[in-house]
Amino acid sequence: MDAAPRGSTGPLTVDGSPSVGRTLHHVWNECVGAGRANEALRADWQAHFQEAVDLLGARYVRFHGLYHDDMFVYRGDDGGGGGFGPPTPLVDPVHTFSYVDKVFDFILSTGARPFVELGFMPRALATQTETLFWWKAHCSPPNDMSRWADLVSATVRHWIERYGIDEVLQWRFEVWNEPNLVPMFWTGTRTQYFELYEASVRAIKAIDERLLVGGPSTSVFVPDARYAGETEDRTASIATGEAADPDALDWRPVWIEEFIAWCAERDLPVDFVTAHLYPTDYAATPSGGAKEISRYVDATYDDLTLLRSIIASSPYPDAEVHITEWSTSPSSRDRSHDTLFAATYITRAYLRCAELADSISYWTFTDVFEEGGAGLGPFHGGFGLVNEQGLHKPTFHAFAMLGQLGDEVLADLPHGVLTRDSATGRVAGVLHHYPDEMGGRSVRSQHTYAAARGLAGIGPNRRVRHTVAGLPAGATFDVAQLDWEHGNVAEAWHAMGEPINLTLPQTAELRAAADDLLRRTLTASDDGVLEIDLDLPPWAVVGIVQTGPRPAS
Repeated sequence: MDAAPRGSTGPLTVDGSPSVGRTLHHVWNECVGAGRANEALRADWQAHFQEAVDLLGARYVRFHGLYHDDMFVYRGDDGGGGGFGPPTPLVDPVHTFSYVDKVFDFILSTGARPFVELGFMPRALATQTETLFWWKAHCSPPNDMSRWADLVSATVRHWIERYGIDEVLQWRFEVWNEPNLVPMFWTGTRTQYFELYEASVRAIKAIDERLLVGGPSTSVFVPDARYAGETEDRTASIATGEAADPDALDWRPVWIEEFIAWCAERDLPVDFVTAHLYPTDYAATPSGGAKEISRYVDATYDDLTLLRSIIASSPYPDAEVHITEWSTSPSSRDRSHDTLFAATYITRAYLRCAELADSISYWTFTDVFEEGGAGLGPFHGGFGLVNEQGLHKPTFHAFAMLGQLGDEVLADLPHGVLTRDSATGRVAGVLHHYPDEMGGRSVRSQHTYAAARGLAGIGPNRRVRHTVAGLPAGATFDVAQLDWEHGNVAEAWHAMGEPINLTLPQTAELRAAADDLLRRTLTASDDGVLEIDLDLPPWAVVGIVQTGPRPAS
C-alpha cells in the first residue's frame, strides 16, 4: 500500500504519518439527478449532461417521468387525427419506446448509464390525473395492476433487446419517487405503494433474477409520527415545528423499516434501499401553514449512519444504499443553491459521508428543470450545478475538485482529505473552509439572493498547513481555489444588477467570471517534499492535483 511511486524518495507520508490506506468511494459522482425524461430530449440538457460526464465523472443519471404522457410509452388509443377526428381506442394497450430510446441512447453514448425510476403513471392507467407540476404528472396507483406490471415488463424486455442483458444488469430499477408525499407524488396509501413495489419487482425478476430492484424512495427523515399511518397526518408534525430545539429530536427514516418488514414477510427481493436526505423539514403549524426547519450541518451524516445500522440489522443486510436525491434543500427556488456557501457545504458533507452510501445523488446537475416551470432569471435558486445557460455555479467546481480525488485516502484532514490514485500514483486533495463560526448550523434555504449572500462575512481566514513527503523530486501540483472573489458567478450577476434576461455580452462576461478560479502551482522539493501552506478565506474550497514530476532542465 505504501510503495513509493517511481522517482520518489520513500513511502508517502502526510505530516509524518503513513497513508491511511482506506478506499475513498466517490459517492458524489456515482449518480446525479435531473428533472424529467422529456427534458433529456433537449439539446441544452444533453450538452450539460455530456459535460457532467466528461468533467465531473458522472456515471449514472436519475429522473422522473419515464412513463409520463409526454414520452408516449403507454398507448391506449392511436392518438387520433389531430383536428380531423377523435382518437381510436385500441383493443389492448401498445407500448412505444421511440422517445425513451432517444434519451437512453444518448445517456449510454456519453459513457454513463440510467438509474431508472419507474414512474409516473400514464394517464390511461391512472386512478387520478394531473396531480403535480405544471406538466400535470399523474401520481396515482394504477387502475389495473396487471397492466402496470405488463408495462414494466415490456419496458425492461425492450431495453434488454436493445442494449443487451450484460448492459442492463448494470442498471438499478427504483420503484416510484417519494410515495410518502400524499397527495403530491402519490395519491394512494402506504400499502398501495408496497403493492406497486411487489408487482414491479416480481415483473422484473421474472425476466432475470439478477436485475437490481429497490425502493421505497421516500423523502427526508422526521422526528414525529406524521407518516406512521397509511397516509400522512400533518397534525402530528405540529410539535416538531414548535420544538425549541428541533435538532435535539429523534429523527428517523420514513417508511424504510415498514418497507423492509413488508417485503421480508412476502419474501420479496430488495437489492437496494433508497431514500432522500434533504437536511430540512416543513412541519405543520396550528393554523394550517408550514414552518421551514433547517437542520444542523451534520444531519446527513447522522441520518446515513442510522440508515446503515437499520439495514445492517434487517433481513437485507447486504442491500445497497442509494440516496437518490440530496441537496441543501428540496426547493428549486432556494437562492442558496447558486452560492459559494452551498459548494462548501456539499464538499464537507460528501467527504464526511463517503463511507456511508453507495451513491448520494445531487439533485440536480442542471437548471434545465421544469417542475415549477422555467426559472425567473439566470440565477433563481435552481438545483443545478450549472444554470440554464450552462454557466458553472460554485457547486460545479466543488464537484470537479472532488472528482479529481484518488481512490486511496492518504490522510483525513480536519478540513479536507489527501488521496492517491491507486492506478497512477497521482496525489490529489480537497481542502475547504466551512467557518467554525457557523456553530454547527447548515446553509439555510433563502428566497432572495440578498438574503443568501449574507453569510459572506462570517469568520476570519484559516491557515492550512500540511507536509507531504515521498513524492517524486520536483513534482508539480496545480492548485485551484474557489472563494468569494473567484468563481462566484451569482455574485458577479448581482454586481450587474441581477438582470432577468441576459444579453450575449453579459452571458460571456458571466461565463468568464464563473470559471475564474484562483490558480497557482506548488512544487515539491528535490527530496520529494511538498509544503502546503494556504491562507483560506471563509467558504473557500481548494483542489490540489499532481500534474507530474519537474521537467528535465
